[in-house]
Amino acid sequence: MILRRVNAWLGRAKTEIQRSFVEEHTVRETAGSFSIGVFITMLPTLGTGLLAFVVLAWAFRRINHAALLASVVVFNPAVKWGVYAASFTLGVAILGPVPGVSPAEASLSAGPAIVTRLVVGNLILAVVAAVPSYVVCFRLVDAYRARELDVVEAVSGVVETETAADSPAEDQPTGEDAAEPTD
Repeated sequence: MILRRVNAWLGRAKTEIQRSFVEEHTVRETAGSFSIGVFITMLPTLGTGLLAFVVLAWAFRRINHAALLASVVVFNPAVKWGVYAASFTLGVAILGPVPGVSPAEASLSAGPAIVTRLVVGNLILAVVAAVPSYVVCFRLVDAYRARELDVVEAVSGVVETETAADSPAEDQPTGEDAAEPTD
């Protein structure tokens, strides 16, 4: 029962992503939507990133909804802890360690300094992740669309060949002439 539901959901998600690759959005709009989604998903939004997605999708007609939501699959909650750890480490490397705080003991008074380092690191990582995600998504969508065009051309070529083979040739007799035997 659960496996069937998961497979149905995955099938719908795959269909929606494939549809988003060929729908009315340009390659740049799709890649830009995915890149914006990666940027927002990388930030420590505590779940409000999905609300930002809804607002963006409502406010801008050119946003590709499926590409925007596909970024959540890439940076899902299972990998967010690694992003936060890398962000904090990067923030500490840039701003220095939090004074008077060690890994063994931290107090609530150090909270703003810790959050500052986390946000600085997150902003840098979000930009660093958003730029290559745009390039990768652009190339994937462009290649997918080129492949689809090749398939359409190949299918139309086969249909034209079969249609020509089924039609009578000009030099062969047709109608009543074809029924008369030749001596």
